[in-house]
Amino acid sequence: MGTSDVLASVVLDEAAATFASVVATVESVFVTPRPDVVTVAVACLVAGGHLLVEDLPGMGKTTLAKALAGALGLDMRRLQCTADLLPADAIGAMVLDPRDGQPHFRPGPVFTNVLVADELNRASPRTQSALLEAMEERQVSVDGTTAALPRPFMVIATQNPFDMAGTSLLPHSQRDRFLARIALGYPGPEHELALLAGNGGTPGLVDLAPAVTPAELAALMQAAAGVHSSSVLLRYVYDLVSATRVHPTIAVGASPRAALALLAAARSVAVSRSRPYVTPDDVQVMAVPVLAHRVLLEPGAEHSGEDAESLIGEVVASVPVPSPERASPPPDRLA
Repeated sequence: MGTSDVLASVVLDEAAATFASVVATVESVFVTPRPDVVTVAVACLVAGGHLLVEDLPGMGKTTLAKALAGALGLDMRRLQCTADLLPADAIGAMVLDPRDGQPHFRPGPVFTNVLVADELNRASPRTQSALLEAMEERQVSVDGTTAALPRPFMVIATQNPFDMAGTSLLPHSQRDRFLARIALGYPGPEHELALLAGNGGTPGLVDLAPAVTPAELAALMQAAAGVHSSSVLLRYVYDLVSATRVHPTIAVGASPRAALALLAAARSVAVSRSRPYVTPDDVQVMAVPVLAHRVLLEPGAEHSGEDAESLIGEVVASVPVPSPERASPPPDRLA
């Protein structure tokens, strides 16, 4: 093993340790019977994507969002979404300065590293749309003035099921901006008893210390972006996404943006496993969280018991998986 190989191995080991530290910090205050939920959430953010947490009220969505933001050690601001929230309340507005009589841009809470948008689908469509430019281009435009957002910039949004009072279904363009969507579900008896005993939850957030420094987080994100993907693996990602476009129960399949998101998320999973290349298993881990919220089902599909998660599972099961030897890059590509 050459010097460059040793250095690359050390970087990957450090990145994997950093990833594990973030997961452990979140789990120290967030009680869940599904540790994969936290891993998927962290992988999403390490990939530089936005995360959507969807579930019933009282399931810990906001706790998870705040724990993730706190563990990353970045500047965080919270946006409580309500029906009367205006776009200017989120992105900012031009305000007349009485000192010089000139309009000046007053930044909104979106100017931060981590924006926790609580109950996003209670905001009006107009306010939701105001976040589209910020989420995709990391900038906002107000009255002809364009301002760049801090880097990194991530949105961790929560939402209640759209059929609850006061909520609406997020438009497809909005959902497509989120790299991944996760649901929490009810905790098991032992986990809920632990929560009742005070092991986790909102009180623990007060003393939550960041798991990483900004420099360590930047190194982790850079390591994830540098993970290699062979041409066979890229074809596998394409085949998965393409299969959603011809599935008989899916009216609108996943977009090319979804394919890029799936690959980026799989790279984060590979880094968490201290591996310099993506495998089909890394892709499969992230397929449902990345793809399910991006597809639209045929009318009546949900009434017949179908849901997007199960359909994406069917797609994953139906697409041939390349052998590890073909999906892995040759040794010379890793030097």
